[in-house]
Amino acid sequence: MGEPETANGDLIEELMELTAQSLSTLEIAEHFNIIKEIGRGKYGRVLLVTHRCRGTPMALKVMPKASTKLQGFLREYCISLHLAHHPCIVGLFGIAFQSQEHYGFAQELVIGQDLFAVIRPRVGIPEPAAKRCAQQIASALEFIHGRGLVHRDVKPENILLLDRHCRRVKLADFGLAQRRGAMIRLISGTLPYMAPELCAVQAEGAPPLLVEPTLDTWAFGVVLFCILTGYFPWERCTPTDDFYQEFAEWRQAGEGEGAPEDVPSQWQRFSPPALAMFRGLLALDPEERSPAGEVQAYLEEDWVRLPGAGQRIQPPPPPPEQEGEGKGQPGTRASVGVCRSGSQAERGLE
Repeated sequence: MGEPETANGDLIEELMELTAQSLSTLEIAEHFNIIKEIGRGKYGRVLLVTHRCRGTPMALKVMPKASTKLQGFLREYCISLHLAHHPCIVGLFGIAFQSQEHYGFAQELVIGQDLFAVIRPRVGIPEPAAKRCAQQIASALEFIHGRGLVHRDVKPENILLLDRHCRRVKLADFGLAQRRGAMIRLISGTLPYMAPELCAVQAEGAPPLLVEPTLDTWAFGVVLFCILTGYFPWERCTPTDDFYQEFAEWRQAGEGEGAPEDVPSQWQRFSPPALAMFRGLLALDPEERSPAGEVQAYLEEDWVRLPGAGQRIQPPPPPPEQEGEGKGQPGTRASVGVCRSGSQAERGLE
């Protein structure tokens, strides 16, 4: 870890200590007019409020003390505050507090939907919009990683849109963010966005994993696949997932030299430059994974092939029948429009 990254990590620790010492105690209803709830998740709620004195509209994130550790709240708030001045990251007002039952802080109010809401099942979003989104999120991730931090929860639900065409987007929710080099010892549940080395931490007796920006890079690659296709490439990066296993075998076989028909069917819609981009973002070996900013080099290229452009475009084959929330409908590929991944379905909560 370099000196700038260490300095940024130390700054977060100092911010946490200072915030803990000066954390205001107030009751929400005494200082804010609550308009409505705009999000709810496993760890808390997001409320649309106006400040009683200033009249400023805000998004207030509140977390119950009963299920929230003070250090976890302070870490999320201080990391969010440290990164908030980037134009593609949700801003903060510098207001953090505790009430009798909650911790909370005030965020910039983003009027609009999250990226998940505009993805058409099995279609995705138009390529120009996907590229605008990719460019902005890549910029946000470069900024985060350059400060020695890792988001750890990059997914469409945490990308907020100021318009439906992705002309302006903002990355949100730093509830899982950590310093680069922190250790992960246990993972409960898997998501399609989780890198294979992260999924492997679930195995009994698996060694702890160091948090690295490559975790975000992998998730970013999966997000790009989702918004260009309207479905997940796989459910989880484990040998038991047929679609991931097919992808992994293709990569390990040196797919760059193979014939187009050797490309797994769900990837055949992509142009050679797009496949090269995905090869970097979704390298099986984290050491070989491209940084998120490499996407910028492909923005002028076509990403999706047109039918008849020299390659047969096949629809994705159906996986084995599945049951349970988060796995799509039985007998069909898990479509992005069928269900939201993971336990959090609302904006700004994780």
